[in-house]
Amino acid sequence: MDLIVAVKNSLLGTHPLMAIVSTLFHSLIFIVPLFLLGHNLLIYESWGLSLFSLPEWFADALTALFVLIGLFFLLRRMIVPQVRIISTAYDYLVLSITVAPFLTGFFAYHQWFDYRTVITIHMLVGELMLIAIPFTKIGHMIFFFFVRILIGSEYSFWRGSRVWQGRG
Repeated sequence: MDLIVAVKNSLLGTHPLMAIVSTLFHSLIFIVPLFLLGHNLLIYESWGLSLFSLPEWFADALTALFVLIGLFFLLRRMIVPQVRIISTAYDYLVLSITVAPFLTGFFAYHQWFDYRTVITIHMLVGELMLIAIPFTKIGHMIFFFFVRILIGSEYSFWRGSRVWQGRG
């Protein structure tokens, strides 16, 4: 019974579409770049490590899905009044920084436009996203795991690490 109440009070229970879309977005931001054949070749040449590579058609589909979800988040920011009112230029910039490496990588792979220009832009926006991680909201993708571990310890059966009452 407690599980049902917990799910109903979570994002999955209150906004199931947002929960699914958000989970996909956050999963794809790791899965797509990590398991792309082109990136794996660079990793192999640099460090001698070989990772599993997604089939190219599937990587294309996942990249397109990621960009579409980014577009969904952009439209949501512009259309939904509760989100629009709290959105700033910073939010749009962070979303752009996040989606740009996927879009430019897709363009580079399919050799749309001038390849050298597009691959250079792809590398620059990819590096920009990596640099922006600790200084922007993008950092929540790393801190998410630490927060979940902390919250898990605070709300588990064992005593949490925080002392909520004053000593004395």
